[in-house]
Amino acid sequence: MLPLVDDDTEMQEVLERTLSSGIPHANELRLGRSEYHAEDRIVDCRVSLMSSGQSKQALLVEMHDVTRRAKISRENALIIQHGAGRQMIRQLAHEIKNPLGGLRGAAQLLSRQLESDELKEYTSVIISEADRLASLVDTLLGPGGPPNKQALNVHELLEYVVRLVEPEIGDRIRFHRDYDPGLPLIDLDRDQMVQAFLNLVQNAATALDGQGQITLRSRAITNFTIGDVRHNVIASIDIEDDGPGISPQLKDSIFYPLVTSRADGTGLGLPAAQELLSRHGGLIEFESRPGRTVFSVRIPLRSGGKP
Repeated sequence: MLPLVDDDTEMQEVLERTLSSGIPHANELRLGRSEYHAEDRIVDCRVSLMSSGQSKQALLVEMHDVTRRAKISRENALIIQHGAGRQMIRQLAHEIKNPLGGLRGAAQLLSRQLESDELKEYTSVIISEADRLASLVDTLLGPGGPPNKQALNVHELLEYVVRLVEPEIGDRIRFHRDYDPGLPLIDLDRDQMVQAFLNLVQNAATALDGQGQITLRSRAITNFTIGDVRHNVIASIDIEDDGPGISPQLKDSIFYPLVTSRADGTGLGLPAAQELLSRHGGLIEFESRPGRTVFSVRIPLRSGGKP
């Protein structure tokens, strides 16, 4: 049996303790990845001592995979956490909107003073990004109406985000793409999704502290539950980094506004990204350990779903 759990240390301890003490073990157990399973699993594990005859002892091990049940519980906790932070995000959006007008005006004035078309391209980017952020703030301040959706290629959005962040992060952070070419166009609000992906990619780059790899991965997943709605198929977009991981003290509150481990951080990026995904009926999940942190964006491919 041990090859099935790849000689998992915790599992071995449970077996040895039950064998030596004779006391049955019943608990939830997290099993790491193995050659048979690509992801961590959570199982209900029961181990009891039994006789196999001629005074020999044996162990009866019963395991039931409850990974999906645990994930659904965690998703519901994330949704509750997001609801608690939504009002604070709207209040902070008021404070962001005013400086954007000054930024845009200054870029316009600077553009008029420049003679080089090449330099004017930079001010054009500033004005365009200021307009996009102003539109985003208006959305956050609004009554929560539906996004302005259009059929988009999510890979094109990711590549646009990469082009935005590459000048900031230098060439010691590498991007690896693992895209599903069969993923269809998705009805999305372009500005909102660019901002959500931008927040996640910038967080990953910051965690790497100037060196490492960010993996962008896309997959289609069938029969996936978001909150209390089961979707026939969703798009799953992973932003993965090989940095040190998220501090255990922050894992339960990371989507609350103003929660950050960085002295210069605002703690707004993840809550804002979660808000934008909720407007698409989606959700952001994460898992983290040293050397691997993954934020997974779950987006329904169709607007409907089954409770």
